[in-house]
Amino acid sequence: MLASLVLAAALSLDPEAAQRFANLALACVHKEYPNKIAHVLQSDEDVAAPRELTPAFYGCYDWHSSVHGHWLLARLARLQPDAPHAAKARAALQQSITRENVAKEVAYINGPGRASFERPYGLAWLLQLTGELRESNDPLFPVIKPLEDAAVERLRTWLPKLSHPVRSGEHSQTAFALGLILDSGAGGEELATLVRSRARAFYLNDRACPVAYEPSGEDFLSPCIAEADVMRRVLPPKEFASWLTKFLPRMTLAPAVVTDPTDPKLAHLDGLNLSRAWMLEGIASGLPKKDARVATYTAAAKAHAGAGLKSVTGEHYEGGHWLGSFATYLVTKRGI
Repeated sequence: MLASLVLAAALSLDPEAAQRFANLALACVHKEYPNKIAHVLQSDEDVAAPRELTPAFYGCYDWHSSVHGHWLLARLARLQPDAPHAAKARAALQQSITRENVAKEVAYINGPGRASFERPYGLAWLLQLTGELRESNDPLFPVIKPLEDAAVERLRTWLPKLSHPVRSGEHSQTAFALGLILDSGAGGEELATLVRSRARAFYLNDRACPVAYEPSGEDFLSPCIAEADVMRRVLPPKEFASWLTKFLPRMTLAPAVVTDPTDPKLAHLDGLNLSRAWMLEGIASGLPKKDARVATYTAAAKAHAGAGLKSVTGEHYEGGHWLGSFATYLVTKRGI
């Protein structure tokens, strides 16, 4: 089943688009500056360059963007192993994912004062990367496995203690991360069972999500749509259809418009269009096939995909360092 899904994604992936997305990641995964770090200092000894702090994932402006930039390269190399970009993608992955670099990344994550480092967004994307390498039997997977183990342990510790979901439209959002974690397969059935349990506890009784209030001006994730997208992974189709009726009795969304693509926060709305597109497709896939809403969600997904993909140009680094990953997740249907 998994192999057939990978083949379908490969066949539907436009070679020119794949090359463009790969070029965006290749241009940034080893580009150290500009760099925005979320770094807790315990002493003067913690003052260091990004490449020294996190030597595997120091590029692409911030740690999580570097991680999903590497995921993009792993994903495209897997789907199009003979494409012109594949050899460069594999070389970039091999440069970053070494035993020495991974050991330093593990030490960094487990360092004092870093319990919330990249939690949950960056950790969820890391599990996507390790999942991609594991599913393709890549020899880099055993190398990166200790970092996956550290991330899984961090999530296992955190999720049972999280008393309420985080319903933001940015990195702290819970629903989006839970979806990525489930799709990754990392942590085995133990982590999957925990994630499904927490998703039910967080969201099963939610009603009438105020989707008309979306988006906030700096969102790249939709709180309402992401919640529905993770619940379609958790509930059987008929139960999900009933839950969705109560949760989103009306669904009217228009693609967002970015007023200044050079502003790193305002450019988030381009990512919102892309993430909404794949989540709307996901919701449609989780409904019974004859449900009348399938057509509605599919049409909305198409509109958002069209708007979002136009923005993936690399003209401005504010979007170029990360939008290619979102575009790749969308067009390769990783979450379906």
